[in-house]
Amino acid sequence: MDFTILLIILQLIFLEGILSIDNAAVLGTMVCHLPEDRPVPWPQRLRHMGQALNRLLGPQRTAALRVGLLGAYVGRGLMLLVASLVAHNFWLKMIGALYLVRLAFDNLSQAEAGELDGHAHPIEKNSFWAVVLTVEMTDLIFSLDNVVAAVALSDKLWVVMAGVAIGILLMRFAAGWFSHWVEHEPVLKTAAYILVLNIGVEILVGELGGIEVPDWMRFGISVATILLSLAYAHFKPLHVFRPVLDWLAQGFGNFNEVFDWALVPVTALCGLAWKLVKLPISLLAAPVREK
Repeated sequence: MDFTILLIILQLIFLEGILSIDNAAVLGTMVCHLPEDRPVPWPQRLRHMGQALNRLLGPQRTAALRVGLLGAYVGRGLMLLVASLVAHNFWLKMIGALYLVRLAFDNLSQAEAGELDGHAHPIEKNSFWAVVLTVEMTDLIFSLDNVVAAVALSDKLWVVMAGVAIGILLMRFAAGWFSHWVEHEPVLKTAAYILVLNIGVEILVGELGGIEVPDWMRFGISVATILLSLAYAHFKPLHVFRPVLDWLAQGFGNFNEVFDWALVPVTALCGLAWKLVKLPISLLAAPVREK
């Protein structure tokens, strides 16, 4: 056996673990509110097939991670095949970064005095399938840097895919563990979305400012974010920073308010387009009346 290949696979597993600590934390947080004693809510048309799949998928929280695992393999595999396009696509990275920033603001926003919700859109209010979709989208965006780093270690696609596949599996186990940890340490939910914000800002800084954040620094920032969040939760003197944190959370809400306002025309146009598409379909599907 070529031990060089084995060494590269081990490096890829380690790289996936180091770069995905924030991934595991975020995905674990996203699914932690899903129940562990209820099956997946399948649409009416898929309910018969879904009942058979429930045995394989398990309850909702476990199912979300398992479906996410399948999506991660498919998505990461496709990204590895087009790694050169992913590595140099400015707009793809910008859209991904803005999505992460928006996701973080949605879950970190806080209402100002007199406001009802602060324009927050926490993931806890989403349905099971909406959470799964968010998990898949977030995983793909987090994978942008991972894919580029993985391809740099070897020019043999099967070696890269083997190492990345094992790394993804390990991270999914870590995400499941983190989702249970969040139940005992609720502050980790906030920490996870700070990690999302960190990654979004790192991508923006890299693309707009040309400042690349080294892997070791990214790992250090992720670990420091989690440790500082735990320290804040358990060390009361640190609560002196609470007014500053509240001010930031309210600022995130103000950003969301502007963003929601800007999206109104886009949402209206999409709704109109959907109605125009549905109209001929509904006319064709309508039963023909007898004369």
